[in-house]
This record gives sequence, structure tokens and C-alpha cells, in this order.
Amino acid sequence: MNSSSSYPSPSPSPSAAPPAAADAGRYTFSPKLRWQPDVEEYFAAAYGRDRFARISEALAHPSRYSCIRVNTLKSSIDAVMHKLMDLVCEKGLSEGINGLEIIEQNARGQSHERSSLIQKCPYAGLENVLFVQGSGPHVLQYNSQPDQSVKEIVVSRKCAESVLRGAQVYVPGVLACSSHVEKGDKVAVSVAVEQPVKDGGWAVGITRGTVLQGLQADAHYEERKGLYIGQGIAAMSRSGIFRVLHGIAVEMTERVYKLPSFNDVLEGEIFLQNLPSVVAACVLDPQPGERILDMCAAPGGKTTAIAILMRDKGEVVALDRSHNKVMDILKLASEMDLNCIKAYKLDALKSVSKTDEATIVGMADSHCEAIKTLANDSDPCPVTVDGKATNVVEDSSTTTVVQSEDKNQESKRYVSKAELRKNLRRMKNGPGRSNYSGGRVEKSKGFLPNSFDRVLLDAPCSALGLRPRLFAGEETLVSLKTHARYQRKMFDQAVKLVRPGGVIVYSTCTINPGENEALVRYALGTYKFLSLASQHPKVGGPGIVGSCELFNKTYTEEWLTEHEAELVQRFDPSSPVDTIGFFIAKFSVGEKED
Repeated sequence: MNSSSSYPSPSPSPSAAPPAAADAGRYTFSPKLRWQPDVEEYFAAAYGRDRFARISEALAHPSRYSCIRVNTLKSSIDAVMHKLMDLVCEKGLSEGINGLEIIEQNARGQSHERSSLIQKCPYAGLENVLFVQGSGPHVLQYNSQPDQSVKEIVVSRKCAESVLRGAQVYVPGVLACSSHVEKGDKVAVSVAVEQPVKDGGWAVGITRGTVLQGLQADAHYEERKGLYIGQGIAAMSRSGIFRVLHGIAVEMTERVYKLPSFNDVLEGEIFLQNLPSVVAACVLDPQPGERILDMCAAPGGKTTAIAILMRDKGEVVALDRSHNKVMDILKLASEMDLNCIKAYKLDALKSVSKTDEATIVGMADSHCEAIKTLANDSDPCPVTVDGKATNVVEDSSTTTVVQSEDKNQESKRYVSKAELRKNLRRMKNGPGRSNYSGGRVEKSKGFLPNSFDRVLLDAPCSALGLRPRLFAGEETLVSLKTHARYQRKMFDQAVKLVRPGGVIVYSTCTINPGENEALVRYALGTYKFLSLASQHPKVGGPGIVGSCELFNKTYTEEWLTEHEAELVQRFDPSSPVDTIGFFIAKFSVGEKED
């Protein structure tokens, strides 16, 4: 794929653009994913040119179904299925999906139509999963008056990717708009994708607020051909869109991909999650009573899936280095009524404690992290330090001695209530310069080696498997190798934390073999006590075999043997399973070397 010739050059002619009927090929959705040339060659060598072309095409489109995981501790798969079917009927959530029209003619007919929209997952071992069918791509009619151009809004790539997944167009995502757009006007929505620039980089090249005149000289006029994602009704005028900071700019009425929206539906009973992510939690096979670590846990989907598989018995430790993401994990756990989840703010690269003074779960690492709740201004504040509870009144200025369970005299600690009051005020003042949400989360100094039965490392990655993706040129061979080095350091931490006889599951949402198969090769070569284990459920295909020479043949990236490739799971976006690109490897941990 030649990145410099993927789109025609814009015409300098200022003549009026033809109406939609005369330029039918323009108002379609036929994206072509762009890559850095060396990255494209690397992936073509790994997958074969034809297969990679299919993967690249699939990545530019969303999956045609949504995957819903049921919280089986609060409901049953059948109960949720019937509730969703009722919502489809009541709220018309299936309008335009697969041509379905829910009409209550008779019970038999209605049941057939509803069941074709919501189905149980057909794969063994995933009995807690429902599929909600969608459809697309649809050919839309972008109607215009005779001799008049279509009123348009151009959105950013990130905004367009969200719209393709079912979102509305929000104000921050709008880059350009036709002149004289008023509230209530029908507008066509297209996307401006990054273009190559002279210095070898990429840029959108549209200044926010640009006016579209319906001319071929408009910004990205030719480049936007085949990149129309739907149409909708303007929720505010053009001037309003570029004057306010927040709010819906366009309410989408017709989309090239259509999926029912289940946002804020059956809260606590269901969770929308990509199928491979559900599979990864199941492959970990957590057992009730075990101690599990989810190293990079946000937003908490896999964490809660693990807790449910354990029947909420045992302990799931969830880590993230972002304060607000830890809050999100705790909020989701609360919604699902899960009590075995303990979330901490901690960089996964620092998961292993350097000393024996690690934060032990159930114990605050300092008096600042020990405050659990905020009482009313006039009430004492309950504080837990070293496992003992005390009450702190905000107007108190004395110092308290807190005795731990340890009878040793040295276990006493003197805590200044002035410092506790300072912490209280910080909590009440809400977000600060770091944009904290105002709630308190516990920090951790790490955990002792061999202290977990199982570890899930869903590692931060290049995310080149996420769909839909309308641009991939930001990644280079160097940046891909940087991701891989980062993941190896995290994996080293996971190996130290899991006990002998335990399990590590490693997963990513990228198609990059350097972050997947090459990590497995590193793990097996570095830690002789690790071995690949078989996986259940098995939904994905085999891994990639062989090796690849990179950087002018100065570096050889080793992948898997035929036998090893059969033990991992690789989810191909172009396969009939129609998922995001994803990778899962499961390791059994033998007796560790001293």
C-alpha cells in the first residue's frame, strides 16, 4: 500500500460540488487504513500480504455485534435475555437493525423476531455471554435539494470512531461545518483523517471552525470521499457548535453501522465487553478462595469478570497507576455488588515490593491512605491505621497513639491529627490540578514475591487490534519495539509475584507479533520454569510461527514453533468470529530457581 497515493489529490477548482445524486461514490463509507510503509511490510511478512490486507480492511470497520457479559451473581442469562428483549420492544432499540420491525402480531412471530436480535453465545465455556446483532455497512441516501450541495459537518477521527460504535457527535469532535447550518437541519457527517505532510509526518490539516462552502476547494474535499459515516440532525447552530465547549452537536439518525445502545441499561447486571476480553478472564480460570492479581485493571471489566467466576469468594487485587481509573474500578465493583475486589493506585512496573515493608492488603501504607470514609462536618471521621479503628474530630489538634495487633512496643505509631485534618480538607475540596475526581483511593508500595495464585497481565500495548480504527500511521517499527520492551518489564514483575504452581495469563489488544508471540518467546527463553498451558475456552486461532528480520537485518524477532502456536489464542479481526484483534497466552509456573 503506497501511503502517498491512497487518496486522490484535491482539485484546485473552486466550482460548486455536484449534488449527492450526481456523485454517488462520494457519499459512501469505504475507508482505507494507512500505515507507515515499513510497518506495513513487517505485518505483511508476518501474516502474508493477502491476509494482512483483509485484517487491515476489517480494522477500519466495527464488529457487527455487541457482546454482553451477564453478572451471574445478580441475575441469570435467561432473565437478562428476556429483559433486553422487552427493552428492545419498549424503546425501539432494534430500529433499523437487520430490517427488524418488532410488531406484536402474535407471540410466536414476536418471539422469533426478538430472538434473532439477541442470542446466546455459541462458544462452549462462555455461557454467561449474550450477542446483540447489528448490521452494516448500509448505503445511505444523503438527500439534497436540486442544484444545492449537502449541508455537512466534518469530525475528527477519534470522534468518527466513536460514532461508528454508536455514539452521538459531541461538540469537541467537530472540526468544520457548512455555513448557515441551523438547529434542526439535516447534515451529512464525514471524517477528516490524517494526511501525509512534507516533513514525513501526518496531520489533519483542518483548523477547528473551518467553513464548508460546498465547493471542491473545501478542506479535505477529495480526501473525504468514501468517508461518510452517517447523517443526523444538528442539535445547535453552526455558531453554537463553535461557541460552546460541551454538548451534543449532531444527533445521529442514520448510520452506516447500526447497533442498539444499551448504555445505562440493567446497571450491575450486564457489562458490555469485547468477546476476547471475556475469554481472557475465563482462561485465567480463577477459583474461589484464591488471591488473584489484575496488574493493569482499568476500566475493571476483566477484574469484575474474575470476581464473578470466583463467586466473589477470595481476593482480587486490581492495580492502575491512574487515580481516576482506580475510582472507576471501585465504582464498577460496587455496581455489581462485588466485595472481593481491592483496587490500588500503583504502577504495574513497581508491583513487586523492594522491601519487606510492602503494603499488605487490608492495611494502609500510611496514615494519609488510611482514611476510608468521610463523615459529616460535625461527626467524627472514622480512620483505620494499622488495622485499628479510631475517630478523628476535625477540630481536634492533639496527637493519638495507635496500637496495632502486634504486641511489640515498636508497633505503636504517633499520628498527627493536624495531618489528618489536612487530608480531610483535600478530600472535600474536590478535583485539583491533577483533575482528581475527589474520592480517595489507596496507594500501594507493592506486593511480596510469590504472593498471588494467578496473575492477569492485560498489558498496555499499541492497541492496533481495536476496531474501528481509521488511521494507523502513528506507529513505527521503533515505537512498536518500545511497546514490547515495556511489556517485558511488566511480565518480569508478574513472574516474581505469582507463586510456584500458579498461572500467568498475558493478553493484548494488538495485532503486532512483537508484542505477542515475541513476548512468549522471551518468557519461555528467560524463565525455564514457565511453560505454555492449554486454554479453555478456545475461540481464537493459532499464533504466528517463525521469525522476522528487522532494522536492515540487524535484529531478528523470534516468534513461535508450530506446537507453541497451537497453545496460544490469536483473534483475527477478519475472521468469521468478527472480534477486535487480540492475543492470549497462558503460562503454568513451575518450581522457581533460587
